[in-house]
Amino acid sequence: MEHAVKIADQVYWIGVNDYDTALFEALWPLPMGISYNAYIIVDERVALVDTVKGCYFSQYLDKIKSVLPEGRKVDYLVVNHMEPDHSGAIKALREAFPDMKIVGNAKTAEFLEDYYGLVDNVVVVGDGESLDLGIHKLDFYLIPMVHWPETMVTLDTETGVLFSSDAFGGFGALNGGIFDDEVDTRYYEDEVLRYFSNIVGRYSSMVLRAIEKLKKKSHAVIAPSHGPIWRTNPSHIVDLYESWSSHQTENGVVIVYGSMYGNTQRMMESVSRGLVESGVKRLRVHNASNSHVSFIIRDIWRFKGVVLGSCTYNAELFPPMKQVLDALKNRMISGRVFGLFGSYTWSGGALKELQEFAASCNWKSIDPVIEAKGAPSESDLEKCRELGRNLAEELAQ
Repeated sequence: MEHAVKIADQVYWIGVNDYDTALFEALWPLPMGISYNAYIIVDERVALVDTVKGCYFSQYLDKIKSVLPEGRKVDYLVVNHMEPDHSGAIKALREAFPDMKIVGNAKTAEFLEDYYGLVDNVVVVGDGESLDLGIHKLDFYLIPMVHWPETMVTLDTETGVLFSSDAFGGFGALNGGIFDDEVDTRYYEDEVLRYFSNIVGRYSSMVLRAIEKLKKKSHAVIAPSHGPIWRTNPSHIVDLYESWSSHQTENGVVIVYGSMYGNTQRMMESVSRGLVESGVKRLRVHNASNSHVSFIIRDIWRFKGVVLGSCTYNAELFPPMKQVLDALKNRMISGRVFGLFGSYTWSGGALKELQEFAASCNWKSIDPVIEAKGAPSESDLEKCRELGRNLAEELAQ
């Protein structure tokens, strides 16, 4: 989108879309792109809320100038979050507007110096403090570890627009529309969950604390740093984040498996058959060698049932499965019902590591646990079908 978009009286979206970056944070695939949302309030004093990734500064500056009256300058830049996809244009912006004051909390000021060597004209604000722009008054609320320690949100009390930083955001570029009533929100929700579960989910307790804090503040619009702006139904995105942060689940099953030559895959197919025969329709299957771990984490965050299966590789867990387990440990996912299976040839190891992982998660185990030597026998495959049936029965309860 080439132009600024009006959100409320004197308040505009001046963000950009990124269709070019393959990996967000050099880790997470972006098949649908991503937006870097930034905002401007044109009052007696002009305030920007966040910047964009540095390589998009030219587009960002053009949008600022498109709504900035002739002869006016930018008085303030409010920095809600210092991650470079939102702060990367700060140095160039300071060069464009040398007298601009940068507003953030004490930790923001520390990071401004660390990242950009900026120490002059920095205004430090505390939790609940305000900035008067004329008609608009900005209130600042700290929400540390959602998902960096300096993260805060900014509430425009005049319009009720809550600039929520990375909270309530998601992957996906904004294709023509920027508001929830202009886009198919179902198109975005899988990518919002993938963003939440991979980027923010580890800090779920802090998200819940932030939601409780912000519920006490009156806001009519939620304007995050990524993804759609929620003006028609802002409670929807809050409800989703609250549900996910509480580790609430949907009734379905995710199978993640690692197989070198197809034998462990045959076991997966038998587990799948047992699940489907017992009425499970919401089933997601991931080959750990082919599925990016971010999609696996997303699906496990969503569904109650999990089945993990792996071959043994050099007396250890198959390396792609090891990566999955490490990612799941880091996210501290709780409350799942799970089953396990594995295979080996001359030395075991995979199943033992899967069992140790499951024990550390305190998930509820479903029998039987199956380990095949070489190719699975018909007895092994029947036990796999039994595992699927037992897991389906547990979910049905």
